[in-house]
Amino acid sequence: MAGFITTKTGKLEPLDWLRAKFDEATRYVDLDQLGIAPQCGFASTEHGNAITEDEEKRKLELVVQTAQEIWGEA
Repeated sequence: MAGFITTKTGKLEPLDWLRAKFDEATRYVDLDQLGIAPQCGFASTEHGNAITEDEEKRKLELVVQTAQEIWGEA
């Protein structure tokens, strides 16, 4: 799994940046061997991360959108 989407902040990664990261990764491994998921859990410390529930939802929507763009399905 490629953890290109951080759960530490609510700022969304640009889709073109994510696509470029996958393009770079495919220099080393076949695309069908890759996947995408958030970097880690949304509460990776005992106090959680500085991210709202709405931002968490947008991050998960970005995971789905990226998968659709890269693999054509989700």
